Amino acid sequence: MKLRNKIIQISCDGGAATGKSTGAKMISKKYKLKFLSSGLLYRYAAYILLKHKPKNKINFLRTKTKNLNYKKLNNINLHTPEISKHSAVIAKIFKIRQILKVFQINFANNNKNCCIEGRDISTKILPNSDVKFFFKCNLSLAAYRRYKELRKKNRKIKLKDVKKALRIRNNHDINRKSSPLLKHRDAIEIDTGKLNKKAMVKKMSKNMERIIKIKYGNRTRIK
Repeated sequence: MKLRNKIIQISCDGGAATGKSTGAKMISKKYKLKFLSSGLLYRYAAYILLKHKPKNKINFLRTKTKNLNYKKLNNINLHTPEISKHSAVIAKIFKIRQILKVFQINFANNNKNCCIEGRDISTKILPNSDVKFFFKCNLSLAAYRRYKELRKKNRKIKLKDVKKALRIRNNHDINRKSSPLLKHRDAIEIDTGKLNKKAMVKKMSKNMERIIKIKYGNRTRIK
């Protein structure tokens, strides 16, 4: 299914392990949208900073992200506890956020039909996006989801440690001065604690198509 001769940009925000990546990927696949995860960008930034330990972090990141091939990030293991911890730290640094903001805006400009997920997409990156979603999920369920994901690579990991890490990360995101995690006033709330994947995509699709028809008219056809 794809949008015919229409330009649609979708923004998805939410806390850690709320299902925003899953939802954004599924809706992108359904409507043939280009997908970008800002969280993956921050993880990559943390990864290369930990690996190279540059003296000037800002200039180093600006150079490394200038011609970055986003697709290649999927070939790197960016979901280690160390990277998770460091990505939360650098996400509070204004100049680093500005560098990655430029990358995300350029991505949207080069891919008119796109879906970007993160924590400040609706409020800072794509404030004029056609459809805005905000994902939420209770901490215990979010922690269990992340725990199952991480346990595939590390059998020694403990649920209580995952839950603690998520709580810390969410607190960092909500309380940081630069681009905190906020729900946009126009965002449609998606509570993944109450919806399975099928129901989640159904709700997202229903709202997307409603807004698309408002923008382009009732005769709009989605193929």
